[in-house]
Amino acid sequence: MLNNSSLSLKIDGEMQGDTALDFSLLTKQMPQSGLSASANLLVFPNIEAANISYNLLKTAAGNGIAVGPILLGCASPVQILTPHATVRRIVNMTAMCVVEVELRRTTSG
Repeated sequence: MLNNSSLSLKIDGEMQGDTALDFSLLTKQMPQSGLSASANLLVFPNIEAANISYNLLKTAAGNGIAVGPILLGCASPVQILTPHATVRRIVNMTAMCVVEVELRRTTSG
């Protein structure tokens, strides 16, 4: 677990996807985990695994609606649109970019 005066993250190590996304399964299989809810960020070993999981989750849980993928830690807002992006995804990602730009503008000024 990482704690900082301005930042509080709860981080756990490697686990199966179903365990990360199902809190009752997580508490049963990993009772020593410091997480207090199911994961809201997944990290994958490579881009292929990330793309497969992203598309499976989008289809299974999001009714085909997704926001992302999103790159974090860049100096400027960056959003990725794939060739099969729908109009709805383009609008969602544009809105996220605008919000990020506005947040950076208000916090830096």
